[in-house]
Amino acid sequence: MASCLSLLVAIILCFSSLQCSNAIGKGYRLISMEKSPDDGSFIGYLQVKQSNKIYGSDITILRLFINYRTDHRLRVHITDAKKQRWEVPYNLLRREQPPNVIGKSRKSPVTVQEISGPELILIFTVDPFSFAVRRRSNGETIFNTSSSDESFGEMVFKDQYLEISTSLPKDASLYGFGENSQANGIKLVPNEPYTLFTEDVSAFNLNTDLYGSHPVYMDLRNVSGKAYAHSVLLLNSHGMDVFYRGDSLTYKVIGGVFDFYFFAGPSPLNVVDQYTSLIGRPAPMPYWSLGFHQCRWGYRNVSVVKDVVDNYQKAKIPLDVIWNDADYMDGYKDFTLDLVNFPHAKLLSFLDRIHKMGMKYVVIKDPGIGVNASYGVYQRGMASDVFIKYEGKPFLAQVWPGPVYFPDFLNPKTVSWWGDEIRRFHELVPIDGLWIDMNEINATGHKASLGFKTIPTSAYHYNGVREYDAHSIYGFSEAIATHKALLAVQGKRPFILSRSTFVGSGQYAAHWTGDNQGTWQSLQVSISTMLNFGIFGVPMVGSDICGFFPPTPEELCNRWIEVGAFYPFSRDHADYYAPRKELYQWGTVAESARNALGMRYKLLPFLYTLNYEAHMSGAPIARPLFFSFPEFTECYGLSKQFLLGSSLMISPVLEQGKTQVEALFPPGSWYHMFDMTQVVVSKNGRLFTLPAPFNVVNVHLYQNAILPMQQVVAFPAGASEGYASGKLFLDDDELPEMKLGNGKSTYIDFYASVGNESVKIWSQVKEGQFALSQGLVIEKVIVLGLKGTWKVSEILLNGSSISNETKTIEVSSKEQMYVVGSEDEGESKSFMVELKGLEMLVGKDFNISWKMASTNVLSMAGNEVIAR
Repeated sequence: MASCLSLLVAIILCFSSLQCSNAIGKGYRLISMEKSPDDGSFIGYLQVKQSNKIYGSDITILRLFINYRTDHRLRVHITDAKKQRWEVPYNLLRREQPPNVIGKSRKSPVTVQEISGPELILIFTVDPFSFAVRRRSNGETIFNTSSSDESFGEMVFKDQYLEISTSLPKDASLYGFGENSQANGIKLVPNEPYTLFTEDVSAFNLNTDLYGSHPVYMDLRNVSGKAYAHSVLLLNSHGMDVFYRGDSLTYKVIGGVFDFYFFAGPSPLNVVDQYTSLIGRPAPMPYWSLGFHQCRWGYRNVSVVKDVVDNYQKAKIPLDVIWNDADYMDGYKDFTLDLVNFPHAKLLSFLDRIHKMGMKYVVIKDPGIGVNASYGVYQRGMASDVFIKYEGKPFLAQVWPGPVYFPDFLNPKTVSWWGDEIRRFHELVPIDGLWIDMNEINATGHKASLGFKTIPTSAYHYNGVREYDAHSIYGFSEAIATHKALLAVQGKRPFILSRSTFVGSGQYAAHWTGDNQGTWQSLQVSISTMLNFGIFGVPMVGSDICGFFPPTPEELCNRWIEVGAFYPFSRDHADYYAPRKELYQWGTVAESARNALGMRYKLLPFLYTLNYEAHMSGAPIARPLFFSFPEFTECYGLSKQFLLGSSLMISPVLEQGKTQVEALFPPGSWYHMFDMTQVVVSKNGRLFTLPAPFNVVNVHLYQNAILPMQQVVAFPAGASEGYASGKLFLDDDELPEMKLGNGKSTYIDFYASVGNESVKIWSQVKEGQFALSQGLVIEKVIVLGLKGTWKVSEILLNGSSISNETKTIEVSSKEQMYVVGSEDEGESKSFMVELKGLEMLVGKDFNISWKMASTNVLSMAGNEVIAR
């Protein structure tokens, strides 16, 4: 353990002195390179140039494995040529396994120095060995380990110390490396250390390593006015420090291998698509999970929980899911019930009531299992030998129940035992989801030995795996076991919320950002963390609304729900010792909640469609603005606004005492979702100051979009011609799989156009039977931005005049006002036209069009379709 401590201290000290890395060694030389006849991969061998004893002995011979698995993904894998080293288990994160490393290396002439893929080209230098990755499309170098400019040292590969660096252009914008509470926003800041090692440290500690480990970053560059994004993953579960200096990036890792994956993009959405195709697509979430959730540590009995549900109903604030923290347990023991405060019959009666209302119930589970001879869960765990060992016995720790043992989720017997305990508990209490907490097993984040206040790194898991190697995948392995268990028990789409995450966790669980603080700064940081997790492949993410710790002022809670209503995962949660923070506790907060959550609930079809897109392509639900506007460099560092999907922008108040918000509007037309008569026209992109009194949140829809909120279509304001598109996914959300082709799902593409004095909206439906079975209809259309006159001369529905139908169509209008930028003068006027009573079936293709009575029509800005 002493060596581990001295190693970490050395890494920390190294940050202040570039000479520290230069003194470690002279790197390696490439002694052979051959192409595999089977799959086109390459295998090479590296030999250390000059051994030294700094941080231990160098590994003399390394094996290099290179392959292109897809057109846009390159893998560079470097490990010991003679001895198997720890890697993230291939059965947890499924991927191609390199050839067996055990064998003799051989010297052969190196006849190639460049390996070309469809988009990424690998170039390497023989002596000292280095490699660079270059784009074929524009010649840009995206990664380069050569130390020719002496800003960093050569590659180092020892048993407990690995180091490698890359140069970077100073104008590159980097995002990622989490989980970290980034006070400076989502864009990485030079000369800030980024540590990756899963830790139980409260999220209000700024610029601090937190609960998850995601050694991946996205690099966004603007090259001659065109944006190019790529991503780099170092797949390694060991503790590491990453030092970003602005013109270089250095990894310092305490074990494992170099397993780099390069994703070519070139758009941010392409990057996350390629990334999640490797690590696993995000889990499909049940529809109900997109509703609002309420939790608190301190709901001490069934009556208190019932009162919370009743008070939300009285306040007319929507609530879909009620949670219990550890209060329901008997002495904090997992899979037990406190029969005094949560009598079984009374709890079942309550759950029967809320289930009939359509609500759901989720409870917490911590991994520590109480050591108690009369405790059945413990007894069965001991009988199955499922716990992590230390010096031949289960490791004894102290957590909430007192003395505990920790399950070893790398052990197949543990997975079976865990599933059986979940089955037994589900038979006792019909829960709808599980919340797995405290699963970093429990490092503190302080500068101390790796084993301080956690499982010692010399403890071992199944098959002798060291805690030193596997620490950061504990929460990941628990999420996999929990997902498997819930799927088997319920036969439904599981919902799991996990605090600790790793590469691939999004395939099994949602995430919340942990124990935050009721401060304005924590509110701001919540946006950056949420956006980072979208990049990490965990799109179902949110923070504790109103803050977990101590008192939250009314004004802050007011503004927080205006942000939190648009988190992908929207939950109010508070600490045992904090004052009550439910949204009905203050009148103004209740009003803000009704307003903001009211909009969220209108948007649920849209959010559920984003959930489907995330599952199919990895696309984040909440996104930085640069995802949709990568050429607009002004938004590269923007962390106080965000998008839902590609076109819905949230611009919240994040500072005390403010009743206005300064918001950046990328070029185009933006329509206010709470008042569609208000339009912001940003010709070249600029800041606007918007009114934001209490209870008002600025949410704007971008042009060219069709929003299935029961539903809105937007064109560029003032255009004589325009086109828009959107989509909607519907299914039986209890099905484990989220896909078409099962007879219980429907997918609809919506299109709209304006031009030649006419407006047209139509749909193309795939597998419409499910939507038809639900009786969903499009009831009204609202058209924004029509200039000259609002009068409609003729309406055609599926090619027939509406006058031939039995329907009665109501047509009305409102005057619309445009807010324009400084590049324009004055204000424009236009009209909003509403057609109501259409009753078009969502599950069938439709085509509705109409001519305008005037030749002065310039644009159609939006419509609304109500599914009822």
